[in-house]
Amino acid sequence: MAASIKSNCRKLTLDRSDHIAELNNTKPKQPFFFLKPSSSILCPGEGPVLRPKGTSLHYEVELALVMGKKVRDLDPNDDKGALDAIQSYLLAIDMTARNVQDEAKKKGLPWTIAKGFDTFLPISQEILKSQIPDPHNAFLRLSVNSQQRQADSSGLMLYRIPRLLAEISRVMTLEKGDLVLTGTPKGVGEVKSGDVMKASIEVDGKEIEQGRIEVEVQDREGRYEYCET
Repeated sequence: MAASIKSNCRKLTLDRSDHIAELNNTKPKQPFFFLKPSSSILCPGEGPVLRPKGTSLHYEVELALVMGKKVRDLDPNDDKGALDAIQSYLLAIDMTARNVQDEAKKKGLPWTIAKGFDTFLPISQEILKSQIPDPHNAFLRLSVNSQQRQADSSGLMLYRIPRLLAEISRVMTLEKGDLVLTGTPKGVGEVKSGDVMKASIEVDGKEIEQGRIEVEVQDREGRYEYCET
């Protein structure tokens, strides 16, 4: 399962209204998405998340969709077709080099560097569809060093999943094994070397064991160091 996910990774931003407000962003008139490379994926049990030199590293817990078949030009009103195209779910932590992203936004540059470092996408084990009967009715949590930072419902997405998959598939074909993330609640913030992130997902008040993530942050060795473009 991990190998198929690593073959393709597509990240769709479906940020909630409260998260948009905390970052002082403008609410999009339609869904906006960007890509993360497969090399950013950190499979269950792997770690740590590596913080590049000079970056302000932020977490964003998100529900992820694992596509089960090829989808192109999906009808945004075809709820059944959209949900049937999903093979399973994951929990994921979308890591962002926030200062790199902020500069890119200010200068109209791509976000690829800010989102694409190695280890910038820790994921959980596979969650069966039967464990999340309605992906718009799950509860996501993330804590740092046992202090809860994010806790909110997947029902607060700006756009529902059928609309999101329709918007992606009208631009690029979604392939089996593609991973689509669905946005994060408010409460995003910075982590530094030595911090431990834990994430979980619940349905009807019951935690799904396969959806747990626990990963430490460490400083990254190497030649990269952030400096203004």
